[in-house]
Amino acid sequence: MKSLIDKLLGRDTDDSVMTEPGSEGKEQWILLEKVVGDAFVEQKRARQWGIFFKLLTFAYLFFGVLIFYQASGRSVPSSTDGHTAIISLKGVIKEDTQANANTFATGLRRAYEDENTKAIIIAINSPGGSPVQSDYMFNEIKRLKDKHPDIKVYAVVSDIAASGGYYVAAAADEIYANQASLVGSIGVTSAGFGFVEAIEKLGIERRDYTAGENKSFLDPFQPSKPEQVRFWQTVLASTHERFINRVKEGRGDRLGDYPDMFSGLIWNGEQALEMGLIDGFASAGQVARDIAGVEEMRDFTVKKTPLEELLGGMGTQVGKGMAEYWHGEALKMEF
Repeated sequence: MKSLIDKLLGRDTDDSVMTEPGSEGKEQWILLEKVVGDAFVEQKRARQWGIFFKLLTFAYLFFGVLIFYQASGRSVPSSTDGHTAIISLKGVIKEDTQANANTFATGLRRAYEDENTKAIIIAINSPGGSPVQSDYMFNEIKRLKDKHPDIKVYAVVSDIAASGGYYVAAAADEIYANQASLVGSIGVTSAGFGFVEAIEKLGIERRDYTAGENKSFLDPFQPSKPEQVRFWQTVLASTHERFINRVKEGRGDRLGDYPDMFSGLIWNGEQALEMGLIDGFASAGQVARDIAGVEEMRDFTVKKTPLEELLGGMGTQVGKGMAEYWHGEALKMEF
């Protein structure tokens, strides 16, 4: 090794005297610089890969602990004396959110399948959302209630149960809330924008090719047609009527006679109690202890694992918002 370096430096191996830097000496210096440079690059790469694998190992251990912790938390058995099952319904009710019918129904069925379940509480904190998802949940609650008549279902509202949130609550045997909770909003909405004048001022020509005279009905870039607006209003009215019938089916003669009850207005808990939209004031814990008579509670809400949350957050959907709007978001109905 020493002799190689001496040769690269142009030294005489006998007396270690540097040769004069002629053309041959310059080539040796260039070669030396390349060797040293390559050595530094390799060392840097090795260090970077070392850091990467250390971080990968840490992440693996971290998520492994989280998954184990969550799994162990789910497996805690209830006492043989029984428990009150809890299923949470939080956030906007929509197919691609946590508050969707499939996830909700899975948790509800698991609660009924547990032989120690003595009562069920649906803990609601939702401003509403999809009429379809809300109706699926309503139907599943009613189906399982008919199948298990000895297990009562209570809906407990925290901050809000509006529109679709109240639609689901109406399927319960009894509904409880806080005096300051927001309850109701029994109505249907479909909103969008109109850009007709805007594109005219910008000199934009709208090109829309369809088969079917109403295929582009309510297109935000074209003037609305009165006959199409009237038609869409009948669709909304029909959906609203179904909502009203569901509330009447669930609440029965507990509903008072109030002209604005189904107008889309929303009330606080005290007003809702007077109108018959709820049965009383209580938290989930109070319902389990004082009304259901089974104080111990067990959560059956189906939740995403930490890994699923991570992978879901890492996903990217470029242009999803615009695509949804231009391809039918304007025609979407919501509770």
